[in-house]
Amino acid sequence: MTLDCPAGQHHGTDAMFSKTWHIENVLLCGLLCVLSSVPAFAQTPDFTLQATEETPWRKGNMHTHSLWSDGDDYPEMIARWYDEHNYQFLVFTDHNTLLQGEKWININKKKTGPAAFEKLKAAFPGDWTVTRETEGETEVRLKNFDEVFDRLARPGQFLLIQGEEISDKYKTHPIHLCATNTQELIPPTGGDDVTDVIQRNIEAAISRRERTGVKTLVHLNHPNFGWAITAEQLIPIVGEQFFEVYNGHPTVYNRGDNSHAGTERMWDIVNTWRLAKLNLPAMYGLSTDDGHNYHEDGPGKTAQPGRGWVMVLSSRLDPDSIVDALEAGRFYSSSGVTLESITWKDRQLSVKAQPQEGLTYRIDFIGTRKQFNDETQPASDDEATAAGLTRIYSDDVGAVLSSIDGPEGTYQCDGSELYVRAVVTSSKLHPNPSEDGEFERAWVQPVILLPSDSGQ
Repeated sequence: MTLDCPAGQHHGTDAMFSKTWHIENVLLCGLLCVLSSVPAFAQTPDFTLQATEETPWRKGNMHTHSLWSDGDDYPEMIARWYDEHNYQFLVFTDHNTLLQGEKWININKKKTGPAAFEKLKAAFPGDWTVTRETEGETEVRLKNFDEVFDRLARPGQFLLIQGEEISDKYKTHPIHLCATNTQELIPPTGGDDVTDVIQRNIEAAISRRERTGVKTLVHLNHPNFGWAITAEQLIPIVGEQFFEVYNGHPTVYNRGDNSHAGTERMWDIVNTWRLAKLNLPAMYGLSTDDGHNYHEDGPGKTAQPGRGWVMVLSSRLDPDSIVDALEAGRFYSSSGVTLESITWKDRQLSVKAQPQEGLTYRIDFIGTRKQFNDETQPASDDEATAAGLTRIYSDDVGAVLSSIDGPEGTYQCDGSELYVRAVVTSSKLHPNPSEDGEFERAWVQPVILLPSDSGQ
């Protein structure tokens, strides 16, 4: 069975969407409906996202590393940090690793060494830490997920979720995906090209979810890390509805550069082509920390915690409820701006931020209209270089449809739009940015309009 999809990088719009993409070992019939939780071209139903006493906003980070892989602190110390900084949930996502079984580390051979160990003993005195001597070196046993959960999680207040960063690659391209809420390790699959690697890993996670009944959510991480993934390589992925539009690691280049598209630009390209060309559902944009470094105070060039998070509207604080709310789009992403409400009613998208004294705000309503210029050009005259770059698209794609100064605003759709999303930008510089000159922002997920709304 074949499906016309833009696998890989091709020249010209017609060629990009005419290559036959072969998907083997997958029951493709029904995948577009079964694996995609939001049918393409089903207009987003009216909704209001606003906290109530029964259903509050839950602040969470979905991308975290500890000493179980390449983080520099103990999982209980990391959980304690997020708890003390008013998060309601945290997902541990170490590379190809679950916090299970027994793992010992040499205190003197880790990045933060004895200093981190002394902090651990001070924070958790008594017999919490377990050490041993091996060939004259001191080793400490890392606490597993269940131990950290039992010590630090509090029902209805602070939740720890087991996860994994599925860390794969294609040649020199790092391709990473985070699995939130998994009880079994999901090994990386490999693949024949960048798109194939992403697709195979998504399918493996979905198969595991179907087999175990555990509601595992998988999202694509930092596409610009190692300049690994272009918009065209992400467009045709089936079964994936989440990617990181903001990642707090300083080497993932959210903004892109003079040659590479930034993640927000990629977001609009991907959603425009998925909705207009492939009948695939839109992708949601997540904001995460990707924390690795926990022993610095203030701005720095390391991957510190507290830079990006999601705010999820959920009546219950448990893994299944968090995943359900995310998949239903009941969330927004933030690097500092807090929203009071998001409303979609009568084709009006309204956003209200919680203003801070002395700050100003701008709300940009962004989208692509159904009648848009779909011509594209390679981003470089050199064919080999262009193959690794997101193509250049017209300004019709991801256009600013309206900008409003102030903490609240409304955009009235006229039916010509494929989708509309919003970004709220504060005048406050991020206190600990991943890139210089970052302002605090909040990202509202796209709402979809029916094609018939335009009368075309």
